Amino acid sequence: MTPRSLLSCAIAFGLSMASPLVLSAAPDPAPTALGTEDCPPSKDEDLRQRQRRRPGDPGRDCVPTVDPDGNPVVPDPASDALRVPRRYSDIPRPGTAEFDDPIAIPDRWRIVDALYEERWYDPYNRNVLKGDKPVHGEDWFFAVNAISDTVYESRQVPTPVGGQSTGDPGSNDIFGGPNQYSLVQTMLVELVYLKGSTVFKPPDFEFRLTPAFSYNYSSVEEILALNADPRRGTTRRDTHLGLQAAFFDYHIRNVSDRYDFDSFRIGIQPFNADFRGFLFQDSQLGARLFGTRDNNIFQYNFAVFRRLEKDTNSGLNDLGKRLRRDDVYVANLYWQDLFKLGLQSQFTIAHNRNGEDRDFFFDNNRFIARPASIGTERPRKYQVTYLGYSVDGHIDRVNLSATAYYAFGREKNAVFVDRPSDIRAHFLAAEASMDYSWIRPRLSFLHASGDKDPFDGKSTGFDAIFENPQFAGADTSYWIRQAVPLIGGGRVSLSGRNGVLNSLRSSKEQGQSNFTNPGTVLLGVGADFDLIPQLRLSLNANQLAFDRTEVLEVARNQADISRNIGTDLSASLIWRPYMSQNIVMRLSYATLIPGQGYDDLFPDQGAPHSLLANIILTY
Repeated sequence: MTPRSLLSCAIAFGLSMASPLVLSAAPDPAPTALGTEDCPPSKDEDLRQRQRRRPGDPGRDCVPTVDPDGNPVVPDPASDALRVPRRYSDIPRPGTAEFDDPIAIPDRWRIVDALYEERWYDPYNRNVLKGDKPVHGEDWFFAVNAISDTVYESRQVPTPVGGQSTGDPGSNDIFGGPNQYSLVQTMLVELVYLKGSTVFKPPDFEFRLTPAFSYNYSSVEEILALNADPRRGTTRRDTHLGLQAAFFDYHIRNVSDRYDFDSFRIGIQPFNADFRGFLFQDSQLGARLFGTRDNNIFQYNFAVFRRLEKDTNSGLNDLGKRLRRDDVYVANLYWQDLFKLGLQSQFTIAHNRNGEDRDFFFDNNRFIARPASIGTERPRKYQVTYLGYSVDGHIDRVNLSATAYYAFGREKNAVFVDRPSDIRAHFLAAEASMDYSWIRPRLSFLHASGDKDPFDGKSTGFDAIFENPQFAGADTSYWIRQAVPLIGGGRVSLSGRNGVLNSLRSSKEQGQSNFTNPGTVLLGVGADFDLIPQLRLSLNANQLAFDRTEVLEVARNQADISRNIGTDLSASLIWRPYMSQNIVMRLSYATLIPGQGYDDLFPDQGAPHSLLANIILTY
């Protein structure tokens, strides 16, 4: 084996060796001492061998390679004469004496240090700030991730004229100017300190801290759209510092030689109850036991969360307010290839216990958030359990993702009646797609049950705990992206911001779940086009409808509201100039072609639309 091939093999396989590694050429015919002027040469040593020097070796000391009995001696890696070159120019070249010399490597992490010079600001190559090698010891790592998320949005949303005051004295109707503008800048820094070799197994210990800073600016046409105080006008500037993660993760044990494991995590941590974020996707304070079995075929979670209050305008966690009396318990099991190879199944049980029936809560803009300003406006509490099944994967060439939930429980003081009500609701969503070279067409379907009688003591409208759906175009869609207010039936939204359910909540972040709602039906088509590796075009068309309209008719005191919301059309361009997630730019446009139901609620308002520009920079 040549010296070059031996060096290549050592670099390739040395990463798996925890002990020092020695790279050398083929052995001499007989053990000899290293040739220096101070050491007498053996009879088999020629002049070239005696004059060899390692890079940086002054040649003052004689380092023998055999002991007095003739046994080989391994050089000491800590020896100053055997240090690893630190610069590319220091690497010995083939054909030189230095190239044939043995080089001791202190540990497997520094084996490639000689190949190039590290730069702390370079995320694409080895970097100690990205956890590529230990900061101390053999397996203590530190990683820094930073994200800048910039969003500019121009939109049209039905907006009521202020009841106490208006900026347009000629307005005599309930609808004002619909134009709104916003600029949101969010900075997140993720600091991770962990112990363990994480190539094949989870870390032994992990500490994670993710502070987030948000600046947002909003401008509207109507007074009272942004703040309950009319003196605040039609613009708003706001900042907030939140904490999106702060947890400790402890690796309890490995349970197999394939590194199946049990781990425990406590603190503010992200969690998603299903594949597409339909039920509960948030970063909340909680404790979680999780792990895998049978070579990762089974994955499980047991988690309990006490929900943090959210900042009104940024949506980030607000540690300056007391914890909510709202607990979430989740247990789920992932089972790979259960019914079909390539299809992953998930079984979920979630329980939401809300006890916020003792007082009223107003958000930072002085609007009432709990209870919602609809119906009797009495404080509510409820307990609801969700039974769910989800699949995600593929059946032959068809990509499939589907989720079903059945919700049951009981609430005190239903929205429209001053007595308890039984909760019975269901949800089903599915999305199928198929890849044809650079094109992926898809079909989407969603049905969330609505309440047909708000006075019968049964709440049959489905609502989630904290939804963030990645479905049917996600926040590119107008109806999913925008919070469309009901207007005239209470200060609530038909659908929440970044939500698909028509749940009539005050807000997704600070409001309570509402199981007396009109429900949602969605049927959509779409396609993704990878025009070039860096550029993707996504098109979506969703037909939207209410499942039932009785709740709307009672809330608005208006009869014969049609179920047809309209057709949501959207398009987005996503550009990744480096074909990675380090720089992502998105430009999207969406509009809603009103159906009869939308016109019944918002007459003569035309077709609302939104334009969104988003830049995400990640280090």
